[in-house]
Amino acid sequence: MVKKIEPVKIAVIGGSGISEISGIENVKEIEIDTPFGKPSAPITIGTVDNVRVAFLPRHGKGHIILPSEINVRANIYALKSLGVEQIVALTAVGSLQENIKPKDFVIPEQIFDRTKNRINSFFGNGIVAHIGFADPFCNDLRDIIHKAVTELAIQHHFSNTTYVCIEGPQFSTRAESKVNRANGFSVVGMTAIPEAKLAREAEICYANVSLVTDYDVWKVGDEVGVDKVLEVMEANANTCKKLIKNLIPKMAQRELKCECQHCLQYAVQSAPETVTKAPAYKDLALFLDKYFKK
Repeated sequence: MVKKIEPVKIAVIGGSGISEISGIENVKEIEIDTPFGKPSAPITIGTVDNVRVAFLPRHGKGHIILPSEINVRANIYALKSLGVEQIVALTAVGSLQENIKPKDFVIPEQIFDRTKNRINSFFGNGIVAHIGFADPFCNDLRDIIHKAVTELAIQHHFSNTTYVCIEGPQFSTRAESKVNRANGFSVVGMTAIPEAKLAREAEICYANVSLVTDYDVWKVGDEVGVDKVLEVMEANANTCKKLIKNLIPKMAQRELKCECQHCLQYAVQSAPETVTKAPAYKDLALFLDKYFKK
């Protein structure tokens, strides 16, 4: 657990190529233990334009954790314990459509889950909950990101965009890439699931910014490779730094009126008299006390 500190309401989760926030001041690192283990790395807390913000590299310092190995429950729980209400998650992706080019940014509207081996809920062990996930990303937060990328003239894609999440760590086969493309998916990545699901269960607004590095493997002669990815990733990281600096103050001014903030209110299906007695309750009190603590 984290010692008592001033709440931090905004967080950035960094993906491949995004290992820090540029321009962050008054920096300190906090080690947090959670009921689900340790997060990917110590959480960096600082200020951007006088706004307190937390940063967590999902792959750990030095990029040492595979997508399937990420302890996402610990990551989201740790941020929630700090008081985080909004998360912007950055991730490197491959494009599945001709008009979505390397170095473009995508703000996905939908997600399609093709993962196989990941724990995707905090619940169970005596507590049953079914959250709404029809709109997997917070649309109010997406709108703010859209405004920021537009102001910065970043080439981006916003409407009718879908992120398909694969298990990895291998890139797709050509057959898989063609099927994903034929299904109309926009980009392919390995980390938005279960992050988006767990953030929703934790009642945190969550939106994704997908940084396009390649054309996956559907485009003959332009298939994804680590060398190509690294080359584009550096350019994307530089653009992303400008985005974060523009975005954080906008997030701080936002009034939270979306359903994300109270999606657990009617989601727990277990009989009320059993919830606080369930083995899982002590681990989930951070989320559930406001509904069940007398």
